[in-house]
Amino acid sequence: MLIKDNDIVTDEWTVLRLHGGDAADRIAVPAGKVIVPLPVWNCQYEALQGRTELGLWLAGFDRAEDIPDAVHRFPVIAIDFHKYTDGRGYTLAYRLRKQMGFRGELRAMGDILRDQLFFLKRVGFDTFDVRADKDANDAMKGFNDFSLSYQASVDTDAPLFKRVTRGVAA
Repeated sequence: MLIKDNDIVTDEWTVLRLHGGDAADRIAVPAGKVIVPLPVWNCQYEALQGRTELGLWLAGFDRAEDIPDAVHRFPVIAIDFHKYTDGRGYTLAYRLRKQMGFRGELRAMGDILRDQLFFLKRVGFDTFDVRADKDANDAMKGFNDFSLSYQASVDTDAPLFKRVTRGVAA
């Protein structure tokens, strides 16, 4: 189950993962809605570029610039958080949204916990694949952990001090 646009939905996509002996250039990409890792996309670009129902997933160490064509061709881009303590996915999401203008589904997957949801949403994620051992209904409460934010981000263009008008002390 996924949290998408503040609702729990069934995942329509299959995530293709490389395992120990799998080679990115030889792994079979099944038909249908499939999210492939960047190495598979790069190795099988010629065969995959015509598929419209193909998503891309990036690891925290991948860079947005590593995608060989415009990010806009993908209906979904997923960023895999290997560990919840790895913050590189936040920067990657921010860059995809703010600098590269990606408007499709941006999915956080991997080691995703309730405590992260508020912050993940702020940097542009709109879909969250919460860890299987966690309750998605409980996790959704994480969106309301804070009533406002101080910093500018994808969801707010100005920091709090520029959004609030204060009177002058006499």
